[in-house]
Amino acid sequence: MRLLTELLERATPSALLTLNGVIHRLNAAMATALGRPWEQCVGHAFSDLLPVNQRLAAQNLLTHGATTKRLAMRVLEFPGTGTASVVCLVEARPVRDPAGGEFVWVHSLDAKHDLGGLLIPFQLAARSAGLGLCMCSPHEHQVEWMGGAPALAALFPQASVPLSTVVRQAHPDDRKGLRRLVRPNAAQSPWIRSRFLTEHDGWRVLTSQTRRVTLGYGGPERVFGVIRDDTQLEARRAEMLAAVSAERQRTEEIAAFSSALFTAATEQELQQAILTRLAAAFGGTGALFALVDDGRLRVSSDAQIPTWQADALHGLSLDDDRPLPHAIRTGRPQFIPGQEELARRWPHEDSLPLRRPGPDLAMSITPLSPVGDQPLGAWAVTYDSERPPPPEQLAFMTTLAELAGQALRRIRLQQAHVELSTALQQSMLPTLPERLPGLKIAARYQPSRRGLDIGGDWYDAFLLPDGAVALEIGDAQGHDVDAAAFMGQVRSSLRAITAQEPEPGTVLTRTNDLLVTMDAPRFASCTMLRIDPRDGQVTGASAGHVPLLLARDDGGHDIHTLCGGPVLGVVPETDYPEETFTLAENTALVLVTDGVVEGPGLPLEAGLERAGTLAGQALHDRLDVEATADRILDAAVAVDHLDDVAVLVVRRAEEAADRVTTG
Repeated sequence: MRLLTELLERATPSALLTLNGVIHRLNAAMATALGRPWEQCVGHAFSDLLPVNQRLAAQNLLTHGATTKRLAMRVLEFPGTGTASVVCLVEARPVRDPAGGEFVWVHSLDAKHDLGGLLIPFQLAARSAGLGLCMCSPHEHQVEWMGGAPALAALFPQASVPLSTVVRQAHPDDRKGLRRLVRPNAAQSPWIRSRFLTEHDGWRVLTSQTRRVTLGYGGPERVFGVIRDDTQLEARRAEMLAAVSAERQRTEEIAAFSSALFTAATEQELQQAILTRLAAAFGGTGALFALVDDGRLRVSSDAQIPTWQADALHGLSLDDDRPLPHAIRTGRPQFIPGQEELARRWPHEDSLPLRRPGPDLAMSITPLSPVGDQPLGAWAVTYDSERPPPPEQLAFMTTLAELAGQALRRIRLQQAHVELSTALQQSMLPTLPERLPGLKIAARYQPSRRGLDIGGDWYDAFLLPDGAVALEIGDAQGHDVDAAAFMGQVRSSLRAITAQEPEPGTVLTRTNDLLVTMDAPRFASCTMLRIDPRDGQVTGASAGHVPLLLARDDGGHDIHTLCGGPVLGVVPETDYPEETFTLAENTALVLVTDGVVEGPGLPLEAGLERAGTLAGQALHDRLDVEATADRILDAAVAVDHLDDVAVLVVRRAEEAADRVTTG
């Protein structure tokens, strides 16, 4: 026993452990290193008293010392009692009590002649994690580069750099945070972002964290810093934000243009909306608007197209064989990429606004009425490039032009407001892909029966690059033109963000941040799902939306409330947690808006039960997704709903031939 007592009479940390790692006895130095009174150490597992990231190394050390009966050493980090942890070279070796007991003696070795050996685990960990490692003394003004990620070594062209030099390399706005890193008040600082100017690479975005560490028991105190290079991450983030911002701006301009078309009560207001907003909404340089009056064109233009060019087109006969009358007469859009194409197709045309000095121009001409309808007019947009706009933009322009034509008819009939609003609402809802591999999907929408026949309900479904399918359904606040415009902003934002960050919770978080930043006057609820058709795994999150319904082919159903958070656009810096479940092959997933399951005489719980029962019965009756969606929508309409309603029904496709169904 005297021998064991002598082992604990050392000045450095020392402890006797049982073979399974429990502290039997220890000295005061070991208790100090563990950061607690000795009575709180005895009887506890030695590794459990160490920081979490040290426990595995400690367990390996003890196991080696207890089982191999040979000397074992490790560098371990102890909590310490002050603001600095303690790094020691620790030895574990088996010892025997003369009375027959077996123990593992764990004690700190004197490493003051080779403090560098205590740093090796830090260097290896930094290198494997792709981090840089540096060190400085709290009382000195030199920063030493300790290695780690080779790409970060350029920040330290010399092994030791004056602290003042490091500070001068930092952006002026970041120097205060950098000084907090070098002289931390706590054992560990938070991660702090700083921008550094390098000689060859320009500005680098670095994120750093420092810790106070004592090298060896009673040894010198140092401040260690780990450095992560976030330059590329910040660049990707900036690109994503720029893409989202550009998409948001385009969406806002198109929404404002659409709203202006809706609210135009006269032909003059319609003309004003087109000439002031059309070119900006579609990235053009100028706009021209032509209406058909008694077989001839009445032409006006914005300030970017010279008046003489509009005058040259004014009064042309609809039967004239020129590009503008031809597009109006046939109802077919035209894109003219430049002077050469114009001269080839229409050799005698000299009135279109393409012939002027400077860069070559292109022009799109979009009729207000489709093929087969009575010709009403057209609008034209000029561009500074021969490259045509993206096909989806031209397609959307055609949709809006046809809506403007509808507005013109209804203005003349004094019915533009209500009917054009409905048309835009339908145009804002997506056309579901003809085929989503592995899934059968059907969607339905019915506008409200109060005020304007327009609202903020929407749905969407699209294929992701990894083969999964994104689904969303939501409800923007309100039942007016602004609600529809806001709905379009939200849906476009969700799509744009999903292209960068496909996880539902992240999409909702980023969309919420965007709407809060925009200070949007409205809010929206939304459910976002990601479905893998191969195994039916569904990952979803909700922003204040009504629960999901899971209908089974035995006629039963379940009401599933997703994890999530508040509605979008209200609470800043909100995280939306996700959850995952499996969509079985005999189950249909039903997503609805609140108009389907809630009304003046229908509480939400009762509405969910009713919709779930209808869906379960539809599956039991072997109806397909289209007939199932119709059954749920028809029931909502039958109870005289006041709100918009939207329904989305999803099933996994069966490998066998589709069932023959009856609605």
